[in-house]
Amino acid sequence: MSSSLTKGTLVTIIGEAVLQERLIHLLTELKVSGYTIVPAKGAGSHGRRMGDIAGYNTNIEIKTIVATALSDQLLEDLKPFQETHALIVFRQTVEGLFD
Repeated sequence: MSSSLTKGTLVTIIGEAVLQERLIHLLTELKVSGYTIVPAKGAGSHGRRMGDIAGYNTNIEIKTIVATALSDQLLEDLKPFQETHALIVFRQTVEGLFD
């Protein structure tokens, strides 16, 4: 790979749509520079999330690229959400054209 690529940690959050504003608030508090939110459909241990009715039984996927240290804090801060909502979070090391 070219040395001109930037390295970072991609954090992907998949959770209930009702969490959207709280998750955005958390990202803002952590001074995350940007994120992408898309609707998500699927099935898992919490059942099917097909998004048939807007705002009910729907999921969102949020992606952000941050420094590894910030991803540690983000994952730690997201743990309490799992106590009351369907939520999974994972991270990957990435490199690409971003700042």
